[in-house]
Amino acid sequence: MKSFQIQPNDAGQRLDKFVSKTLPSLPQSLLYKYLRLKRIKRNGKKAEISARLQTGDIVDMYIPDEFFVAADQDLRYDFLNAGKRLDILYEDDNILLLNKESGLLSHPDEGEYTDTLITRVQRYLYEKGEFDPKNEASFTPALANRIDRNTQGIVMAAKNAEALRILNDKIRDREIKKFYLCVLIGAPPKTQDTATAYMVKNEEKNMVKVYPTPAPGRKTMLTKYRVLRRKNGLSLVEVELLTGRTHQIRAHMAYLGCPLLGDGKYGRGDLNKQYGGYKKQLLCSYKTVFSFTTDAGILNGLKDKSFEIRDVPFLDLFD
Repeated sequence: MKSFQIQPNDAGQRLDKFVSKTLPSLPQSLLYKYLRLKRIKRNGKKAEISARLQTGDIVDMYIPDEFFVAADQDLRYDFLNAGKRLDILYEDDNILLLNKESGLLSHPDEGEYTDTLITRVQRYLYEKGEFDPKNEASFTPALANRIDRNTQGIVMAAKNAEALRILNDKIRDREIKKFYLCVLIGAPPKTQDTATAYMVKNEEKNMVKVYPTPAPGRKTMLTKYRVLRRKNGLSLVEVELLTGRTHQIRAHMAYLGCPLLGDGKYGRGDLNKQYGGYKKQLLCSYKTVFSFTTDAGILNGLKDKSFEIRDVPFLDLFD
């Protein structure tokens, strides 16, 4: 038997979710069986599957040791093999704002498990003494947004569960605004506009197709843009995403007839070669604005603050 006292990062979640995260090798069928048999208790009493845990609750698990051993073995601390380099734009007790470099994954995938932005964050906080997996039953520092591997820009990381919840809520409610800079081959139809289109994602190819009209299964894309400069057949454009679709800027601009310079998926290889053979899309999530209109709890201090990357590398194309 082992007992767990619920810490703030684990409060608010359902009991069954907490147990699943704490003991990932425990089959779901056994989890629910142990709950029925009172071998998983909350504060010494029978616990409902959907019970919401509160800070200070005690969860007792009368479960075979083999599942706890497996859980202990799962704490491999692979993040300690991640790189150390982080470009931190802002940090407080609750969040980090990071300038993710082009070429670095936000999260692990099948090709790269160890060195990603989130594993670098976890290593950084572990070495600072702000994160220790042994003291967390289910929470690990997490990213609130992500950008494509070959896109540079601002990514928000939460140090605790409350900050992550607030960031996710504010992103959903459009109280955090994200602005991008990109270089287009050619120019969009208007100097500034809010363009509307509809997309369907091909999961197998990880690519979206854009359509002019709505239809069942198509998701709306709203892309607000403003042309800042033009030179040598290229346009420097600022974009604000009003929806957050896969590859939205890249796909939408290509649909408008002005693909991103360097984009190998939605652009044109012959034009990319003509302009120097760029192999990564020239796109940067360069500014984040915390435009809170409702209470943000522990993040209220960020209200009306703006953070910006000043050294966007492709701006020299317009000097």
